[in-house]
Amino acid sequence: MIFGRVKPLDAILATAEKKSLHRSLGWFQLTLFGIGCVIGTGIFVLTAAGAQKAGPGLMLAFVIAGAICIVAALCYAEIAAMIPVAGSAYTYTYATMGELLAWTVGWALVLEYAVAASAVSVGWSGYFTGTILGNSLGVHLPAWMTAGPVALGGAEGGLVNLPAAGIALLVTWLLMIGTTESARVNAVLVAIKVTALTAFIVLTLPKTNTAEFSPFLPAGVFGGFGTGVGAVGAAATIFFAYVGFDAVSTAAEETRNPQRNVPIGLIGSLLFCTVFYILVAAGAIGTIGGQPILGLDGTPLATGSPELARQCALPQHAQALVCSNEALAHVLRVIGFGAIGNALGYAAFIALPSVILILLFGQTRIFFVMARDGMLPEWLAKVHPKWKTPHIVTAYTGVVTALAAAFFPVGQLADWANAGTLYAFMMVAIAVMVLRRTAPNAPRKFRTPALWLVGPATIGGCIFLFANLPWQAVLVFGIWAVIGLAVYFAYSRQSSHLGQGRVEVHEADLDTAPPGTV
Repeated sequence: MIFGRVKPLDAILATAEKKSLHRSLGWFQLTLFGIGCVIGTGIFVLTAAGAQKAGPGLMLAFVIAGAICIVAALCYAEIAAMIPVAGSAYTYTYATMGELLAWTVGWALVLEYAVAASAVSVGWSGYFTGTILGNSLGVHLPAWMTAGPVALGGAEGGLVNLPAAGIALLVTWLLMIGTTESARVNAVLVAIKVTALTAFIVLTLPKTNTAEFSPFLPAGVFGGFGTGVGAVGAAATIFFAYVGFDAVSTAAEETRNPQRNVPIGLIGSLLFCTVFYILVAAGAIGTIGGQPILGLDGTPLATGSPELARQCALPQHAQALVCSNEALAHVLRVIGFGAIGNALGYAAFIALPSVILILLFGQTRIFFVMARDGMLPEWLAKVHPKWKTPHIVTAYTGVVTALAAAFFPVGQLADWANAGTLYAFMMVAIAVMVLRRTAPNAPRKFRTPALWLVGPATIGGCIFLFANLPWQAVLVFGIWAVIGLAVYFAYSRQSSHLGQGRVEVHEADLDTAPPGTV
């Protein structure tokens, strides 16, 4: 039966012990991992895109997305501590609902992590070209090398975003040389980022003008299914900024005492970051306004659309928050803090690579576990003898991420990533509820409170936000899913260790496998 291949929990844990990644991370590093991913993507990169969808209602969008993330995080905390291995939602689904659904989740996580990393790379490029080169050095790169083509949603005159592709490749190299080294660099970057955002809040909140929040919901709370606008549409876009807590769970296999440290890292980083999201959004909109640019029908133009790119190129929209490629630095310059705005731009320039680092970290560990299970070619799971990292799959992931960053705008990439994110989060909630019935006596260092309510709330929230993504993002997810199913039935189903009945041998004899196969 297709749904009958459920990998036993004992086999999953045995696999992790026999062929594991080096355990070097503690709860503090995990929390920094989560903060490093969550704070940055939504604030530094997606503030403008979110305001274009919801106007001042962006603050409500952060609340909606944050509420759904809290219940999802509670589900993640229980199952990540219970199954402390790499693989995240893919592994959890394999242990509860079987191989086919596990494959679909793993395939969706590819869309989630790699595309999200591409989106942040594009955001970093905006600060690099605007603050570093433009405002500080007076160097203005031609449009053709700083944005994708307008036909794909890029800027007028754009052809390829070379800075975005370059930073993606640089972070890939950093990840290849070692997890511990990456974590140390990330800790420094998180400190810079939090300091910069704290300064932004202190400078902007006293200067907020209540008039800038009116109308608060220019596109309403609910813009309509498939439109991607309104407060709910904006929540569907910025939801992917919370993927940091998911990346923490993917690091479980490289964590000391995961039963204690993973829940702390998950929930702690999420709560810390949500407060920053709301305060920074209030400061940005309350000072210079955040009303969207409307189309002829009176609704906000779609982010990443050619028409919005053309409107933002007009002089009357030159100062608009929704058109800025470096939103927070732009706000500070407009309200008279030009030097500090440039400093914040430098902070984003330095710190945003930490977001890319964590996203690529999560992506490569998903691939690592899928290859270890035989669902992908096993040579992808080879660990470098010196660096102790899955260097081959890291290199492949980095190249693909760089290509996407080179040609697509941040808004479109964020929406595409969200489709995979929401599907994976929904499956985690289902997995937690299934395990409560199939393994009620299994040790649980953290139990999700009121699972009867939290589980269905997570599932319903994810479905609701998915339905409020732009129809193009839903279409991309559908096409991606079809490709994934074709790969599964053409290769993965036949090559799966579980399907071949090799689980026991695989768990016991990894040390005697031929060189280069594991």
